[in-house]
Amino acid sequence: MTAPEDALKPLTADPLRAALSNGRRPPRPGAVSTSITFGWRALLKIRHVPEQLLDVTMFPVMFTLMFTYLFGGALAGSTKEYLQFLLPGILVQTVVLITIYTGHTLNKEVQRGVFDRIRSLPIWQPTVLIGALLGDAVRYTIASAVIITLGLILGYRADGGVGGVVLAVALVLVFAFALSWIWTALGLIMRTPESLMNMSMTILFPLTFVSNIFVDPETMPGWLQAFVDVNPISHLATSVRGLMDGDPPATEITWVLLWSVGLVAVWGPITMFLYRRK
Repeated sequence: MTAPEDALKPLTADPLRAALSNGRRPPRPGAVSTSITFGWRALLKIRHVPEQLLDVTMFPVMFTLMFTYLFGGALAGSTKEYLQFLLPGILVQTVVLITIYTGHTLNKEVQRGVFDRIRSLPIWQPTVLIGALLGDAVRYTIASAVIITLGLILGYRADGGVGGVVLAVALVLVFAFALSWIWTALGLIMRTPESLMNMSMTILFPLTFVSNIFVDPETMPGWLQAFVDVNPISHLATSVRGLMDGDPPATEITWVLLWSVGLVAVWGPITMFLYRRK
């Protein structure tokens, strides 16, 4: 058997170009749709690896129970009274701590080569990071729901009602979204996920524990009070307490929003510069 003569002729560029251009090129995906897609991708990871929800379910429960019943009587004379003070602070601490996993996940993808494949896609590149942050916002919401539900079971009552609780959670999510840009930038430059975790904990533990989350700073030394007063975590905890108690502190909320805008304005461009240079 012999092949037809046409089959033996070399393929020129014109027929090849014509064959490839017969179909209509799909439109370039928009920034919003791409961000939602990458956010959904982040949620799919949780479905395949549900152990990722341990930090937003088990840790909040342990922190709330441990601090309420171990220190509540000693610090406030009553576990119920201390719970009224502690729960908004535990909400802030839990969400702030789990923001680390945004950079941790990104660093793992860089190490595995997934990062390079994503960068080759014809999309607006910032949506990769924005989508991941939006997906993590769902995890923050789950953690908030777990803490508030547990608090209601233990006897916590929010005088601000449902509206105050929703506004408090929304404020925490805004600050967490802004704070996550720091860990995203570190995720692009740290060598391993473990080194990123160590660096992040070194920064966050002093910020969360040297604040007004657990105790009133009036009993602290003057030099320590000065740090607590300017600590953004303290501003956030005070704002959340006020919103949930029905007495929103306008000054503290303003400080939280200013911190959030400042974090995004500084670390957003740094993150994108590192992303393009990676």
